[in-house]
Amino acid sequence: MCKLSFSRTRNYKKILPLIVVLGALVLLSSCAGEEVKSEEVKPDKETVKVVYVSWESEIASAHVVKAVIEEKLGYDCELLNVTAISMWESVAAGDQDAMVAAWLPSLHEQYYEELAEDLKLVGPNLEGVEMGLAVPEYVDLDSIEELNEHADKFDESIIGIDPEAGLMGNTEKAIEKYGLNQFELVSGSDATMTSALDIAYEEERWIVVTGWSPHWKFARWDLKYLDDPKNVYGEEEYIGTVVRKGLEDDMPEVYSFFENFYWEPADMEQVMLWFAEEGMAPEEAAERWVTENEEVVKQWVGE
Repeated sequence: MCKLSFSRTRNYKKILPLIVVLGALVLLSSCAGEEVKSEEVKPDKETVKVVYVSWESEIASAHVVKAVIEEKLGYDCELLNVTAISMWESVAAGDQDAMVAAWLPSLHEQYYEELAEDLKLVGPNLEGVEMGLAVPEYVDLDSIEELNEHADKFDESIIGIDPEAGLMGNTEKAIEKYGLNQFELVSGSDATMTSALDIAYEEERWIVVTGWSPHWKFARWDLKYLDDPKNVYGEEEYIGTVVRKGLEDDMPEVYSFFENFYWEPADMEQVMLWFAEEGMAPEEAAERWVTENEEVVKQWVGE
């Protein structure tokens, strides 16, 4: 009897360390399971979807918005580059959360009038916008009315951008109202327009392009707008922020940021210059601007 008891005790002593280890593993597994369960219950922040057009100005603003949303608000932010009409339609459909590239009251007037009931115009994020036909300073003309007299010097071409951009529509109206029948409006993109301008400027050739400011081309080259006596391009524009319906309820913190987002033309041009002229990636330029303008950003996010 005693021998049997001693044997069991000895065997128990041998396996005791193993029991302790197994118990600890079970306990750790249980705790880990509780932590995973806790993390699963905790809701993650949704991704903020921002749509923009491929203009240097809107590349700058979209990436600054992304940097602030991710660095200051803690959300992921997804950018989508589309045409102007698709930008408006995607926000109206609720597929995208916001855009900060609404040129109003005239450039995107048609899009806004058609879709106003399905989205929300938050307000201006940049004022002092101008647009029209631009030429280098060395071009000895001052008005759109003078273009026809020198069509051959311009290769009978007006260098434009995205064919669906409101600026292109205004330029088609300008061709009609000013009787610029000798000219062809060449569509392309912001990049192709500035590339053509760069080449012409180097050779001091005459060139006329669709222009808008703020834009880094006015900082790089000496350019001027041609007078528009028929007021085809309208008065001074602003760039507005537009969001999908329901964003205020779904993401109040993000909506508040979009309400507060406002900067000056010089701010936008600085970001544009960094990535267009100095070779920075748009993300890098935006992050640099956010870092160097901390007080402005604090106002945007309510700190």
